[in-house]
Amino acid sequence: MSVIIPDFYCFISITLPYLLDIDSIFSSDGVLSHHIKGFRARSQQLEMAQAIATTITKNQVLVAEAGTGTGKTFAYLVPALLAGGKVIISTGTKTL
Repeated sequence: MSVIIPDFYCFISITLPYLLDIDSIFSSDGVLSHHIKGFRARSQQLEMAQAIATTITKNQVLVAEAGTGTGKTFAYLVPALLAGGKVIISTGTKTL
């Protein structure tokens, strides 16, 4: 089984077993850095992705606010794709 992560220019197919660890996905040598030009690891992005993953796992609600350059788009998308369910993401700068 594979998951497709949009990078807003093309689609990247990544095998699911590699995606199970959020820390490795967002690392400087992770899957995002290998497939998304200009990607750089950001501690705030990883922290936000972990919070979102925890929220999804616990079936809770999270309202998250983060400044420009944090990496919100992938911080939202990666845990949502890993969960395999339906989510609503509202952002002012990207059409998701």
